[in-house]
Amino acid sequence: MRPKKKILCVDDNEQALSVRKFVLETRGYRVFPATSAQEALEIFERESDIDLIVSDLVMPHCNGNELVRRIKEIAPWVPAILLSGSVKHYDQNSHADAFLPKGCCSPQELLERARVLLVRKRGPRKATLAAIASLDSELAAVS
Repeated sequence: MRPKKKILCVDDNEQALSVRKFVLETRGYRVFPATSAQEALEIFERESDIDLIVSDLVMPHCNGNELVRRIKEIAPWVPAILLSGSVKHYDQNSHADAFLPKGCCSPQELLERARVLLVRKRGPRKATLAAIASLDSELAAVS
């Protein structure tokens, strides 16, 4: 059995955080909930190999974009999704890899976006890497 992907889920609204945690856990993800950016940073430092960040954009003291910026300074390969109920359009200056407006996106959209970002983070499958290596050796033999 493959190890569960670890998702750090951040929202100052505990009800929204609980629902998001439930949705992600029902798909087999291991979710680490945090109600503040500071708590999220502590979890990120404590837990090894966080695979994805899902964060609310508008939070007191430190917004989601700033949280993602700080985490990407430590681990730039970790993908992040920002969610917002008040901001409806993705800011091109955002440090996140994806943006979803709360209320306008379904749980399925969140799950699909998470799946795509996790696959992208993982990179090509071993079979694909083997095929590329095989093609490289064939090209070298022809040259």
